[in-house]
Amino acid sequence: MQPVVTLPDAEWAEALAPLVDDYECAVWEVDASPALEAGRVRVVVLPYMAPPQALASLADLPSLALVQTLTTGYDGLPERVPADVVLASAAGIHDASTAELAVGLVLATLRGIDDAVRDAEQGRWRHRTRHSLADRRVLLIGVGGVGTAVADRLAPFEVSVTRVASAARVDHRGPVHGADELAALLPEAEVVVLATPLTASTHGLVDAAFLAAMPDGALLVNVGRGAVVDTSALLAELRRGRLRAALDVVDPEPLPEGHPLWGAPGLLLMPHVGGDTSAMRPRALALLTDQLTRLATGAELRNVVPR
Repeated sequence: MQPVVTLPDAEWAEALAPLVDDYECAVWEVDASPALEAGRVRVVVLPYMAPPQALASLADLPSLALVQTLTTGYDGLPERVPADVVLASAAGIHDASTAELAVGLVLATLRGIDDAVRDAEQGRWRHRTRHSLADRRVLLIGVGGVGTAVADRLAPFEVSVTRVASAARVDHRGPVHGADELAALLPEAEVVVLATPLTASTHGLVDAAFLAAMPDGALLVNVGRGAVVDTSALLAELRRGRLRAALDVVDPEPLPEGHPLWGAPGLLLMPHVGGDTSAMRPRALALLTDQLTRLATGAELRNVVPR
């Protein structure tokens, strides 16, 4: 009998089945023990944005070899996937969509599109001079797949982009500054874009001192992970009216009813939709097809998460 790859819903299973010959596709939401022969399950594709605590049943699958996410980030997963099972991320499939949103959030905030929408709802016509994206100094934190895609999309806008990673280096684009240089770089940054994963070193990176170093009127955009930003510190700056922010990710998430971020001044808020676009499925199916072929042939798997 063929080994089984489980998909989070019937649409995913139906889309993948014609692309793979060596596996049977089944539906499993990873919310309880699977309703199929556990010993045949070789690969589990996690539901998009699945909470890590939903993975307890993975230990009941004796033949499991690969757990594949549909997200770029994998925080909270390594400690919940059995140690002898490969965990792989979906790095690459969300780069284009997330980068689009990052640039869209910058443009919407600088050009006052969010304010114009609110004005239109009340029948108000307010002409105001706004900042252009052209000529802005952008500090881009994170130079992985998403960060690189953001830099690509910012290039035509006549901006100055300074890139920051965990450690300084030089690549084909030029210098990448280290995180230890942030204190010197932030005072010149009119726009700060966060495209970094959540790690021990980035958790709470954007704290009160980080925000205080940004100049008056600067814009913070986060398309990485919510916990990279200290929410209380950001709220304090927004309430003062000194900084603006555009967030696709927040901490906590999802944002509960009554949270002070709702309605915070100077904030454009999105419900974590950066990667969830029409571009996701074809890229994800290509990745899954390649991963399953690699697993069947013994080739090296892609995007393996170090354990």
